[in-house]
Amino acid sequence: MSYFAPLADMRFVLEEVAGLDELARLPGYEAVSPDLVEAILGEAAKLAETELAPLNQPADRAGSVLENGVVRTPPGFREAYAKYVQGGWNGLSFDPEYGGQGLPLALAIPVAEMWNSACMSFALCPLLTVGAVELLTAHGSEEQKQRYLAKLVTGEWTGTMNLTEPQAGSDLGALRTRAVPARNARWGEHYRLTGQKIFITYGDHDLAPNIIHMVLARTPDAPPGSRGISLFLVPKCLPDGEGGVGPRNDIRTLSLEHKLGIHASPTCVLAYGEDEGAVGWRIGEENRGLEYMFTMMNAARLNVGLQGVAIAERAYQQARDFARTRVQGRPLGIAPSAAVPPIIHHPDVRRMLLWMRVATEAMRSLAYYAAALIDQGRRHPDATVRWAAQRRTDLLIPVVKAWCTDLGVAVASTGIQVHGGMGYIEETGAAQHLRDARIAPIYEGTNGIQANDLVGRKLARDRGEAVSELIGDMRKTAELLGQARSADLTAIARIFKEGLAALETATSFLVEAAPALAAAGSVPYLQLLGTVSAGWLMTRLAVAAERRSAGSRDAVPLLSAKRSTARFYAEHFLALAPGYLSAVFSGNTVVDFDPDQL
Repeated sequence: MSYFAPLADMRFVLEEVAGLDELARLPGYEAVSPDLVEAILGEAAKLAETELAPLNQPADRAGSVLENGVVRTPPGFREAYAKYVQGGWNGLSFDPEYGGQGLPLALAIPVAEMWNSACMSFALCPLLTVGAVELLTAHGSEEQKQRYLAKLVTGEWTGTMNLTEPQAGSDLGALRTRAVPARNARWGEHYRLTGQKIFITYGDHDLAPNIIHMVLARTPDAPPGSRGISLFLVPKCLPDGEGGVGPRNDIRTLSLEHKLGIHASPTCVLAYGEDEGAVGWRIGEENRGLEYMFTMMNAARLNVGLQGVAIAERAYQQARDFARTRVQGRPLGIAPSAAVPPIIHHPDVRRMLLWMRVATEAMRSLAYYAAALIDQGRRHPDATVRWAAQRRTDLLIPVVKAWCTDLGVAVASTGIQVHGGMGYIEETGAAQHLRDARIAPIYEGTNGIQANDLVGRKLARDRGEAVSELIGDMRKTAELLGQARSADLTAIARIFKEGLAALETATSFLVEAAPALAAAGSVPYLQLLGTVSAGWLMTRLAVAAERRSAGSRDAVPLLSAKRSTARFYAEHFLALAPGYLSAVFSGNTVVDFDPDQL
């Protein structure tokens, strides 16, 4: 189960899709240079390959355990996390004022991909901490920032997201956890929280001395439903007044969930206030907690989409390496007198591997592009550009989360198929990738919720203007293809234009559709938008490879492969885009069906 970071592909996507040179011209990012990028990606690869990847399979078998009220992570996790913190990896894209390095998010995202490919269970801890930093930076008081941000930015302390409860699921309006105002000389104005939270990733662990919980709860006079939710900062250990760890707060870990995958990640059931109530401090205004929490949730949704990329890369590498050595059957075209080559020479095995590789490249392009949009939205000096970047980010985040995680599961499943029966045996490790990947379409808002958000909010609020602008940019790339001379780009051009036409037709239909019918067609629409958007980016990579090849006398394997993988994507993914139209148009078939007949 070795892992090697695909650094050449990462750099190519950063340069040609994320536009790293352009990002380096934004205020605050001037220090970004090719040498710095190479150094950061190279050092991250070493940590991922030599420290984290070897933990993946043993940690899956051992799991995290709860013993006498204490959560213990698998052997090796504590040492690896200490190296992660010492390397400053947690603060890559955060404010130097709080110990961060102030680098573009687009550079931090490939680093996070490496952590998740190497060991997704380990990477979930930093993922939540990064989200907590985003939330506190945007909505915390100055006192809260000064007390907690530096420790979270460095990763010395970790963060969590406490949303759902046993009776609530995804319906956060049904939350019952209470927060009662209190005051004393020791903690000043604070709240006492009581209630139970479930599915809390790294809700307790032994990697760091303190955990900062971001908790949704209701104040006594709050209105019902989601309008009455407030947000609270509740530390596992209360501050000691000198920036260190003080007494244990009134929070107890009741149990760890027994899960299909990510066994090494402790998913906790937490009880707040079994004594006098857990001490917490409100973040921002009362009854605006869900609004604030979306800052953390959106950060997490990008990173969860990235998990689809990461697990796909790991599953692809393992399937490819297996197919290079496994000998079974004589491939077509091999002479009877010749030695039987490995199964990678079978056409269908080669097709599956190429499908896995191309799907992974497409997902990577979409995730890195979204990260670059966030950087533009934060740092560009032109307010109009910032606004446009933010609007496109809002549009694409649910697509990154849902499209990439669905496809990540499919790639992991195909990896098992390449292995054949051996893939279904746990010893090979191929099954772990599928088990780990399966949670990603569920948490941080199920993929159905992402599709409803895309169509019901993002599409509806501007009547498709953001999508139309995106289609306009795609058409510019399509025009470039019309000038192409290579057979690969010519083959891509027709299929790309058909996908664009399908996306435009579906968007126009849903903008005018009744809400229930639009919701019924939202998942196929998200799949259509993801397929075409990634096809656009894959096409841009192929055009860039063509341009670079023209300026080089020597054949460069990466550039040749990019043209071939873009063509495969067009013929095996993008060609399916018009097929989503029927499902987008046929919402009435779903809405009119009697649920009692199911």
